[in-house]
Amino acid sequence: MAMLQFFIAVDVTVVNVALPSIGADFGADGHALTWVVVGYTITGGGLLMLGGRLGDVLGRRRILLLGTALFGAASLLAGLAPSFAVLVTARLLQGAGEATALPAATAVIVLMFPEGPRRSRALSVWAAVASCGLVLGFVVCGIITELFGWRWIFLVSVPFVLVVLAAAALLVPNERPAGPATLDLPGSLLLVAAPLLFALGVIEAGEADSTLPWLPPVALVGALAAGVLFVRVERRSRNPIVSLRFFRNRPRVLANLATALLSAALSTSFLLFTYYLQDRSSAGPLQAGLTMLPLAVSLMVASVLVPRLLGRWGARACVLTGIGFTALAMTVIALVSSLGATGWAMVPAMMLIAAGMGFGIVGLQYVAVTGVTDDDAGIASGVQRAADQLGGSTGVTLYVGIGFAPALDGTDPFLASGLLAVAGLAAAGCVTWRISMPAAVLEKTPG
Repeated sequence: MAMLQFFIAVDVTVVNVALPSIGADFGADGHALTWVVVGYTITGGGLLMLGGRLGDVLGRRRILLLGTALFGAASLLAGLAPSFAVLVTARLLQGAGEATALPAATAVIVLMFPEGPRRSRALSVWAAVASCGLVLGFVVCGIITELFGWRWIFLVSVPFVLVVLAAAALLVPNERPAGPATLDLPGSLLLVAAPLLFALGVIEAGEADSTLPWLPPVALVGALAAGVLFVRVERRSRNPIVSLRFFRNRPRVLANLATALLSAALSTSFLLFTYYLQDRSSAGPLQAGLTMLPLAVSLMVASVLVPRLLGRWGARACVLTGIGFTALAMTVIALVSSLGATGWAMVPAMMLIAAGMGFGIVGLQYVAVTGVTDDDAGIASGVQRAADQLGGSTGVTLYVGIGFAPALDGTDPFLASGLLAVAGLAAAGCVTWRISMPAAVLEKTPG
């Protein structure tokens, strides 16, 4: 399970350093390359809760094997992609594989290890592997792309996926499915369709000489319609993906909204680092990956220190601190770009992003699952993760899509993207300020 988690986590960040190489091979500009990033996270976040429900209904072992096989097949397709369109399709399928496999894998760990120290150790390993995968993705991508080519960042995971499939078939106990149950397929499809149509509308709107001028407004109207339909479907469904009662918890709703806004800026910063190092500073993939090593190390340090400070400062103070660090980082990115400094001048911004991610996301995760019960613990964590992924993909689409749009030729794209991200972070700060934790919860906070 940890091996599967590692490669799925790596795939979230591994493409960032390889984007210039992918663009050079397929003749795609930075504007179009956002699809390689957002395609994965949109389907991964949008189908996440459906994947968890499928495991409950059809059996976790069966869904684990299905999702893992889909992720491996999509990785193979991405590595062998003959065109940019096929690569984007493969990334969409990778996200669907992640959304299917990961909830089942998490459930397998929880059910196989009894509550207490053994389960705590198992979940600690699980979380540590995920964090290592995310941060090592930058460095691993640089090394592989430089030595073997960008296609191998996808192909290298295929043999390990086969190992996971064999091990899961042998070691994960089979279980009897829960039986017939209603699956909210319309709601799941609408939850994916809305951000996909939004991304299509924003990206196509930025094309200066688009041959389909009607496509952006149609896509954006379609995204709005899908969002409205999603709410109506969830209200009428007997077994909705997200019960509308979930949204009656005001701190939880605000925490997920702030998560989406913060993740939008964090995901944008990763792309801006990559573009600056390789496009502006002419660094190769290996040098770019090594330059981002301080970001990886800082993230590991933050993951250790922030949980200790959470009990002393409180969740809201930690989140506001993280948002402040992230806003300062985006300002540094814009300043370095305006001055045309070397790639190493981005290192302070990388460390600020690590601090922002550590303080902000951990604090928001704490609020998002505060007060949960056995009945809603799974949905609370699922919604928070979906908000993280969909917020990140929407931010990349909006901030990078607009900032790097050919229609804005003549404007520094790093400055434009950075200012948009800062505006989003200001909104995140306002949302976080309105979060009030119940007194009973504050009394139980350690420290």
